[in-house]
This record gives sequence, structure tokens and C-alpha cells, in this order.
Amino acid sequence: MNAIEQRLADLEVRLTFIDDTVQALAAADAEQAMRIVELERLLHLLRQELQSVRLGPGHDPHSEPPPPHY
Repeated sequence: MNAIEQRLADLEVRLTFIDDTVQALAAADAEQAMRIVELERLLHLLRQELQSVRLGPGHDPHSEPPPPHY
């Protein structure tokens, strides 16, 4: 095998490694994107729940009786 063939073989090996790495990174990126979407959905639900707790009956600070020291 001459020098050019050896260099070509080395480049093919490197290209294969780079292609595998790109595919792994793309899969990780897709998984992270799905997790972010799920976390955003959960955050939205938590915000709604917190708002309903804040606005629920008996949680208005003006409707609460004054503390005993008044």
C-alpha cells in the first residue's frame, strides 16, 4: 500500500468516526429537545396549579382575620 492509499484509508476511518459522532450527537440533541418540551409542559401545569392555589378561596390576605396581637 503506497502513501496515498494509506492516507485515503486513514481519512475513511476518520470520516466513519466523525459520522458516528455526529449521529450520536443528533440523537442526544433530539432526546434533550423532547425532555425540554416535557419540562416546559410540566412547568406550565405547575404555574397553573400555583395560580389556582393563590386564587383559591381563603387565600386572599385581606379576607383573613387579623393576628391575635391586634
